[in-house]
Amino acid sequence: MTETLNYILLGFLVVCAVSVSFSKNLLNSILIFMSYSLVMSVIWILLKSPDLAITEAAVGAGITSVLFFITLKKIHAIQSERREEREDEQEKRAE
Repeated sequence: MTETLNYILLGFLVVCAVSVSFSKNLLNSILIFMSYSLVMSVIWILLKSPDLAITEAAVGAGITSVLFFITLKKIHAIQSERREEREDEQEKRAE
């Protein structure tokens, strides 16, 4: 049971790592990065290292993600992505 869970978590880590590199939306990339950090913290717990798990969850999924969100907000990337998505939807409806 535990070994199966380890393989599932490892597979999820690989999927997250690959999907971040192929994601074109910056917001989605940050969310995938957050999920990667959370899964990594679960793996640290399974490896009986709670201090690293807490650090990974706090820094990887918490502080770093918040800094990424603030950066996207400051460079207005979130609004421009939403605007592009709306324009794409309007073009699809027009066709």
